[in-house]
Amino acid sequence: KGGKNQEIQIVIVIHFFMNVVAMLHNFWEQKQMSQSNGSSTETLLLYESSPSPGPPYVCYVTLPGGSCFGNFKVCDTQAEARRDAARVALMNSLVNELPCRRITPQFITQSLQQAATDSAVKDASDSGTSIGAYSLLLHSYIGKTMLQFQEMMTVFQLLHWNETLKALRERQCSRQSVISYYSQRGLDEYMRSSMALDWLGREQKSPGQLGEELQVAQRELVLARRRGIELRFYKEKTEILSLALSQAYIHPTPEIFNQAPKN
Repeated sequence: KGGKNQEIQIVIVIHFFMNVVAMLHNFWEQKQMSQSNGSSTETLLLYESSPSPGPPYVCYVTLPGGSCFGNFKVCDTQAEARRDAARVALMNSLVNELPCRRITPQFITQSLQQAATDSAVKDASDSGTSIGAYSLLLHSYIGKTMLQFQEMMTVFQLLHWNETLKALRERQCSRQSVISYYSQRGLDEYMRSSMALDWLGREQKSPGQLGEELQVAQRELVLARRRGIELRFYKEKTEILSLALSQAYIHPTPEIFNQAPKN
């Protein structure tokens, strides 16, 4: 009997590994149906393979909402990389459904205590402080999952990295208004292009900075992928910098930075 159970377990494990791409699709298809969303799951699950002349191969899968995962293992074929990326994404998707992965008042209290000293926790009710802004973000996601919260936080991580938040502070924009605007807007092509343009401008002022930043971002992406964590922040950074660098080669001195008054 014990041997039979072990055989069943082995069959289940083999089935899991061989059909993980289909299982990920079915998981999100069922989740989609339960939410009465009419969109196609096929258009929401996006697989991307990094260009490579040979192994090891790298594949990323982006889930509905924007969360991104990549293959954890060293893969000798593109199909294997795709399956492994789907496996990592499926595990994270399943864990994300657990009750402990929901944003609750208790979780918010614990998070604020971990993020600040005792004195700073008192400032959590003031949206004008950093801890207050973090508290506001957490409270706006009560009842939602950690992945949903991370998807929104990725936008603010990119805004911080790009120094957009710094520029908004200098314009005396309130944290509350910035949070309200960007949490509703999300990440789109216009924002990506705008950030790429910012980095293109920095390259004009300090040649070589863009290439150095891209190398750092690429290393961060590789390390994060090997840890099996959510990758969107690292992947978006890499793609934004790559876009900026491609434009720098095409237009060494873009018109936008080289407009002289006409006589």
